[in-house]
Amino acid sequence: MLWGSGVAKDRAQMIGDVRSNLSGLKQGNLGIPLMLLVMLSMVMLPIPPFLLDVLFTFSIALSIVVLLVSIYALRPLDFAVFPTVLLAATLLRLALNVASTRVVLMHGHEGHASAGQVIQAFGEVVIGGNYVVGIVVFAILMIINFVVVTKGAGRISEVSARFTLDAMPGKQMAIDADLNSGLIDQNEAKTRRSEVSQEADFYGSMDGASKFVRGDAIAGLLILFINLIGGIAIGIFQHDLPFSEAGKVYTLLTIGDGLVAQIPSLLLSTAAAVMVTRVSSSEDMGAQVNRQMFASPRALAVTAAIMITMGMVPGMPHFFFIGLGLIAAGAAYWIANKQRVVKEDEVKEVQRQQDLLPAQKAQEVKELGWDDVTPVDMVGLEVGYRLIPLVDRNQGGQLLARIKGVRKKLSQEMGFLMPSVHIRDNLDLQPNAYRLTLMGVSVAEAEVYPDRELAINPGQVFGPLNGIAAKDPAFGLEAVWIDPNLRDQAQSLGYTVVDASTVVATHINQVLHKHAHELLGHEEVQQLMQLLSADFGERDRSFR
Repeated sequence: MLWGSGVAKDRAQMIGDVRSNLSGLKQGNLGIPLMLLVMLSMVMLPIPPFLLDVLFTFSIALSIVVLLVSIYALRPLDFAVFPTVLLAATLLRLALNVASTRVVLMHGHEGHASAGQVIQAFGEVVIGGNYVVGIVVFAILMIINFVVVTKGAGRISEVSARFTLDAMPGKQMAIDADLNSGLIDQNEAKTRRSEVSQEADFYGSMDGASKFVRGDAIAGLLILFINLIGGIAIGIFQHDLPFSEAGKVYTLLTIGDGLVAQIPSLLLSTAAAVMVTRVSSSEDMGAQVNRQMFASPRALAVTAAIMITMGMVPGMPHFFFIGLGLIAAGAAYWIANKQRVVKEDEVKEVQRQQDLLPAQKAQEVKELGWDDVTPVDMVGLEVGYRLIPLVDRNQGGQLLARIKGVRKKLSQEMGFLMPSVHIRDNLDLQPNAYRLTLMGVSVAEAEVYPDRELAINPGQVFGPLNGIAAKDPAFGLEAVWIDPNLRDQAQSLGYTVVDASTVVATHINQVLHKHAHELLGHEEVQQLMQLLSADFGERDRSFR
């Protein structure tokens, strides 16, 4: 019986595995094996010219799609599969080179149409049927692809991968700091850690993928010379063609074949360069270029003046230089006028809001009472006047939200409601200083810079930073207040970088955690007793 039940379980498991595999094939997992079979068939079996034209056209279309997706992606991780796609496209193109080489060497003596219409079109139409022009054009494409695009993209990939890996500890500690300050929860922290890991994997893969692109460019050059020498030799010694005729036929076919392969290669190299040089943002590349290059009309105005001046020089093509200068001047005027209209609308909106404010009424003098006695705050935060924007929501201050997160986190950990943090300005403090008080007694004081970010040394960094030397108020670690533009550099050197609001929120978290026993008073215990009584009453009713 046991043996029979075991056989039944094994059979059920096999049926389940078969169903799982069939489900995977229905979902599209059959594409990768089919692609491998197609590549092997192109390398091992002769390909008819018609199928060769279809595959060459597909290779060009695939490279265009990859380039456009790279341009329109908002950040590199939106196209994280790019290294794999790049490898697959490179292998497809190399297999096509092998197949086209076989067709050119076997049937090249029959004429230009023997290798397919695509290779014939690139050999006759694109380069005008002149093999000297074809060699020059192919050499220029190789120089552009190999020396400029591929080499630059490979270097940027290496540097990006190194700096991304070096910055991982700092980014992980920044996520932990946001989690401890209550700014984010566990799910968001897990998501951000996953993004950091995916970013490191992506740039590491791009570093390796750039080597494939570089090798592909070298292989294209070698295949060109092999096809050229081999084709001329076959035409002369096997098909008894004159040297000039063999050179003309096989040179045009070889150059056409090389151009068909190099154009997708150049497009994919450009896509790789775009992916490793772009910056993560919520805008696509076109919006970034428009916002950053044409935000100020001054650059266009100066360019227009220079172009018009050059156009007035005797002997220069006046129409082109002056015409382009006038276009640049018109664009500068349009941008300046648009910015002026936007500023006028903002001024009108501010004036309208001010007019809607009620008039201030004069305060009547009244007798003193208990309302005039200011109660002592359980937890207080006093800030200097330069730190007021941190606590003002109208000015984009994030400190109030972060303090709320700190109170929520500590309340969950301690088991009782943390008191509210009352914030007020204090002109007696330094402009960048703040003070934490418990029941009116000062317990901590520090200084922050709202226009800078704090780069904290976690214990091991790879270099110094320019900024204001300081110590982390919460943990006493060595730190530097840096310009926000140096954030990426600091993270790459191993620093943990946080903004001023996070620094204050983390300090408040440490102080409240340290003095939690002083914050649990009669009122808090009474609230806990009422909560337990209500909970016990509900449970008692449920049992009945």
